[in-house]
Amino acid sequence: MSAPPSLKSPATAAFLASPRLAVAPRAAVLGATAQPPRRLSCSAAVGAEARDLEMSAPLDWAARSVGELEQATDLDTFCMMALSPLDGRYFRFIKDLMPFFSEFGLIRYRVLVEVRWLLKLSQIPEVKEVPPFSEEAQLFLDAIIQDFSINDAKEVKQIEKITNHDVKAVEYYLKQKCSSNPEVAKVLEFFHFGCTSEDINNLSHALALKEGVNTIMFPVMIDVCSAICSLATENAHVPLLSKTHGQPASPTTLGKEMANFAARLSDIGKSFSEVKILGKFAGAVGNYNADVVAYPEIDWPKMTEEFVRSLGLEFNPYVTQIEPHDYISKLFNLFVQFNIVLTDFDRDMWSYISAGYFKQIPKAGEVGSSTMPHKINPINFENSEGNLSVSNGLLCTLSMKLPISRLQRDLTDSTVLRNLGVGLGHSLLAYKATMQGIKKLEVNKVRLDEDLEQTWEVLAEPIQTVMRRYGIPEPYEKLKEMTRGQAVTKDSIRKFIEGLDLPEDAQSSLLKLTPHSYTGEAENLAANIWNVVDLKSGFKIK
Repeated sequence: MSAPPSLKSPATAAFLASPRLAVAPRAAVLGATAQPPRRLSCSAAVGAEARDLEMSAPLDWAARSVGELEQATDLDTFCMMALSPLDGRYFRFIKDLMPFFSEFGLIRYRVLVEVRWLLKLSQIPEVKEVPPFSEEAQLFLDAIIQDFSINDAKEVKQIEKITNHDVKAVEYYLKQKCSSNPEVAKVLEFFHFGCTSEDINNLSHALALKEGVNTIMFPVMIDVCSAICSLATENAHVPLLSKTHGQPASPTTLGKEMANFAARLSDIGKSFSEVKILGKFAGAVGNYNADVVAYPEIDWPKMTEEFVRSLGLEFNPYVTQIEPHDYISKLFNLFVQFNIVLTDFDRDMWSYISAGYFKQIPKAGEVGSSTMPHKINPINFENSEGNLSVSNGLLCTLSMKLPISRLQRDLTDSTVLRNLGVGLGHSLLAYKATMQGIKKLEVNKVRLDEDLEQTWEVLAEPIQTVMRRYGIPEPYEKLKEMTRGQAVTKDSIRKFIEGLDLPEDAQSSLLKLTPHSYTGEAENLAANIWNVVDLKSGFKIK
């Protein structure tokens, strides 16, 4: 096989010489051979040590890109004119998600995959045209990923204005960037070798999901669960009048009701670890057609599986042109389930605040109503509920749409996939709003006690249950006659108990019972919530 054509072939040279592409390469990249390799905690690490994808350092590239954005001189204007409230009004709450799911993030991950694939080819003995790279060449390629910036992404977008093809623009960008390195310049045509665009894209989206969810989403979700657990343990002993069908019911404790939500959310968190983030790299229709013709002696399914796994992803061998996205449906369905439970929590907190069981700590300078000065509204829980609704609408749409593609592929998934970060962004905004709401809460024990003191009828349940034990006839019917639709007081309950033919110890026990003390095992259940909730092994995609 002849050597790959030079970047200076007439067609390519003419393309790269276009005035619209006259962007000076950054000195940091061109001088990268003098830099020592930097170990990153993400798939940006390249070379031998990058095969171990265990995260051990912060995602500095993500923080750096957010910093670049915040320093933009026209950021305020952009936020004012943003079509999406996530990019405008709520920018400061969701900005950490942007490096993973923005246009910049997608371009960066594409660059990463293309460079890593070239490095993989250099390690395949049968591909003699791409010999193993020297340490200096590997450092050079490593720096392209590690130092990739918003300005680099702009260079790719300039190329895309001509190609009208986003993935091809990345390929041309890399050829231009690497033409200055004598060693890499010899194998420029092996960028994107044997690939269809979706080989690059599916891995890019998979990496964005794995790193973005693990790094940004899960920590906040864990914070929410932890905060609710704290509400549970701190208020394990605080009695609360239950409401079923909106009517007074057997008392519980405030902490036990918080523990219910903590346990539910934690249980969903455990399921995230069961999701496998998948990738494919099998060419135009999933059969390695071009690869087999070019190098029939290579076991391409084995080779591409090694490559996909080297990125920290699981391998899907049975695909068409696209990875079918079933794993994204599984992942987003778990987010939807988590969001449904959190919506339930938000609504209950709203109701408890409305009933006066919680006071909200006022913040100096804040306004609750434009006309009613006294108002302190539960806006954080309302904001959370609203954004959870928007998020679930988007995540459900993505979950239902993405697994469907005509024949070997249609393009409908491409535009839909660009909304991964939008659905997650509204979830992130909601989680942070819930956290803010929790921080403002102050338990109003006086109001809790008032409601309990006015509902002695809730003791009808334990009284008729004890009557059953000791064989008193028609216990339910007698308590129903006494309490249903009737005004029940402490005195009337005591009088009824004193008239029962019960053993002395049973009667004494009932006489000591109050709505405040009739909480069963609620306090113990709430106090032991940390024995149930697992925030270490859950909320993690391996």
